[in-house]
Amino acid sequence: MMIHAILADDEVLARQKLRQLLRDEPEIEIVGEGASASETIDLVRATGPELLFLDIRMPGMDGFDIIGKLSVGSDSVVPRIIFTTAYDCYALRAFEIHAVDYLLKPFTSERLHSAVQRAREQIYATKQDAGRSNGRSSQNASYTTRIVFKSRGRILFLPVSDIRWIGAEENYVRICTETEKHLLRETMSHLEEKLDPQMFLRVHRSAIVNLQYLKEVRTEPSGEFTVVLVNGQKIAMSRSYHARISDWLARS
Repeated sequence: MMIHAILADDEVLARQKLRQLLRDEPEIEIVGEGASASETIDLVRATGPELLFLDIRMPGMDGFDIIGKLSVGSDSVVPRIIFTTAYDCYALRAFEIHAVDYLLKPFTSERLHSAVQRAREQIYATKQDAGRSNGRSSQNASYTTRIVFKSRGRILFLPVSDIRWIGAEENYVRICTETEKHLLRETMSHLEEKLDPQMFLRVHRSAIVNLQYLKEVRTEPSGEFTVVLVNGQKIAMSRSYHARISDWLARS
């Protein structure tokens, strides 16, 4: 799921720095940059982004006034807000209007990733709710068919059908195909939400397998379970996830 975002800051260098940091967030697509309040308002109304990175002290009016303007009228468009500012005195007010996060400059890539992850979860949940309320005929409509990410200067579009299994590595996930492995800055839980449960099964807190490539599930002499893929790859299955195999077999 691509998230369309606008960067609003009167400082060119601040926008440039944020743009560089967001290169590590492959699902964020920057659709515009505003250097003033009026420019930001026009951009938001014209593009309808899901996310707005907003400086508080802007020429013409402050960030809160911008949000107020966007909230008024029949064409009101208020995206999720991540404030980026050098001032900590507005934090309480920011959360009173339900901002996703409040980043104090200078912030690290890790801190930015945390904020983006929170925004992503909120946006995804909103879209899921909208899909349910619109009565989508197929649950599969919300599941992704390919993973988009950056790797060594390239933007890759990986079909999920090519994925054999996915493993967790601290704040990253390693996606394994037949011939390649890709390390993404992502959480297992969020990635699992995007994958069709008819195709992918979480077998461990740190492992998801593609059921197309599942060969067998073994019970080891120790009583532990092991998933074996068609290529011979062995993956530990925790007891707490073993019941999911039975549920999947019942649905198949």
